[in-house]
Amino acid sequence: MKLSGAQAATYADAPDPSRTGVLIYGIDAMRVSLKRQAVVKSLVGPAGEEEMRLTRMPASDLRKDKTALVDAIKAVGFFPGPRAVIVEDANDQAFDGILIALEDWVPGDAQMIVTAGQLRPTSKLRKAFEAHANAFAWAIYNDPPSRSEVQATLTKAGLQTLDPDAEVALFDLSKDMDPGDFAQLIEKLALYTLGGDQPVSTADIDAVAPLSVEAELDEVLHIVAEARTADLAPVLSRLAAQGATPTSLCIGLMRHFKLLHRAASHPGGSSQGIAALRPPVYGPRRDRLQRQAQGWGRARLEQALGTILETDRQLRSAGQTAPQMAVMERALIRLSMMGRR
Repeated sequence: MKLSGAQAATYADAPDPSRTGVLIYGIDAMRVSLKRQAVVKSLVGPAGEEEMRLTRMPASDLRKDKTALVDAIKAVGFFPGPRAVIVEDANDQAFDGILIALEDWVPGDAQMIVTAGQLRPTSKLRKAFEAHANAFAWAIYNDPPSRSEVQATLTKAGLQTLDPDAEVALFDLSKDMDPGDFAQLIEKLALYTLGGDQPVSTADIDAVAPLSVEAELDEVLHIVAEARTADLAPVLSRLAAQGATPTSLCIGLMRHFKLLHRAASHPGGSSQGIAALRPPVYGPRRDRLQRQAQGWGRARLEQALGTILETDRQLRSAGQTAPQMAVMERALIRLSMMGRR
């Protein structure tokens, strides 16, 4: 049977132990893995592996021994409780061994949890689970999580009290981040705010957000826009060590100053301009951008954009002899000093 709709949304939290099994497949291996982990945890509990009620096998084993999965689902464990067998990286080459297990399964056997990559509608493996009366085929798509799914994730992590800006910020992050990275962010946020008596804020999110090249790049942009010239050198050194290129810096700089210019050019002023940005910005970042737009003003931002365009031209010029990072660093210093005037 196909697992879809409302049933798919809640299945990982309450899988039916009387089912023969479930095939979880999709193009994004991380999304498939997260769903598999959730199903396994709900089915056998956190101690399932320690109590030897969980067996793992690569699908390649079934090409060598077609009865290996049957043996695994019928093996009797030492501890009571639901049992499961995970078959990883399945495809049609492992079909015969999985089909034998689907046909031989009886109540009391371990449930099969089979994972696979993208499967065509003509896949024998996919067809077998879709046609089975007591098993599910669950397609995992790359759609961003819905608001209810994000809320369920927060609730499971114990993050039930959030201020409005933090809630919206997390929902936006869920659409932009890799599912695994977002899950880690929620886990870190739950630990960071554990025992606190205040609602989770955007400042809390900023404190645990993963530090990456993108985060360092954002910091450079803020340093320039806030005229903190003395702070440029150490951040640029870290970026260079992480492999950031002058071109990526220039693109990020252009994007940031265009955003500030758009806000400063709003007929209602920079405050309304920031509020009108899409996608919207929230919390401390919104306040920070508003201060930057007000401090620069439309005229100086247009001068800054001219400087950035000239820098971009130099970086792309075939006759440029100076090192590109030096050209970029000189432009950043010039812009940050321009912001002091």
